[in-house]
Amino acid sequence: MKIFVLLFLFLNLIAQDDYSFRVAYGKATLSDFGEIIVGNIKGHPNNLRVTAIDAGYLLGKGSISTPLDIYVKGGISKFNEDRLQNDVYEAIAYIKFFWNFDFWTNRVRFGLGEGISYTNEIVYTELLEAAQENGNNSKFLNYIDLSLDFSVGRLIKYQTFDEVYMGWALKHRSGIFGLINNVKQGGSNYNTIYVEAKF
Repeated sequence: MKIFVLLFLFLNLIAQDDYSFRVAYGKATLSDFGEIIVGNIKGHPNNLRVTAIDAGYLLGKGSISTPLDIYVKGGISKFNEDRLQNDVYEAIAYIKFFWNFDFWTNRVRFGLGEGISYTNEIVYTELLEAAQENGNNSKFLNYIDLSLDFSVGRLIKYQTFDEVYMGWALKHRSGIFGLINNVKQGGSNYNTIYVEAKF
């Protein structure tokens, strides 16, 4: 963890704000995408966890009239399958939009990302859901990244960390109701907490 803190400090010293780097950790949930959006989050009976890193490049920066930043992002994740099967690795690529707004004295960002996800094996929670619903599985699925974060620097009144953000993100894999590889059931949702730096 100390290495990540030192990395964020270094990135902020060379800040140009064209790139981003995020480290996330979270757990699986039994709730579907819609339930999570309305705050109905159910725990998973197994201790299924994910650790993820991603990096992004700023394609377009918002202004006062259009407070949207647009990034192209890519990353890798490791799903810890709690000894139920071998750990699973994921590669993702997506476009992410951040809506920036000021709340009191802080900068808050709402993010929505859309892209693709590929895993080397089927994630255990996806196997479980597909088995319960007689659904299909696929290593290749749609990816959605939904997030909400705030500026750490503005919170603690330390300007060096103004472009370091802490928040919550939902990692979502699905077949979009059967549009991708006929996967109608068998997706997964992981609630994560993260730290992201712009540099």
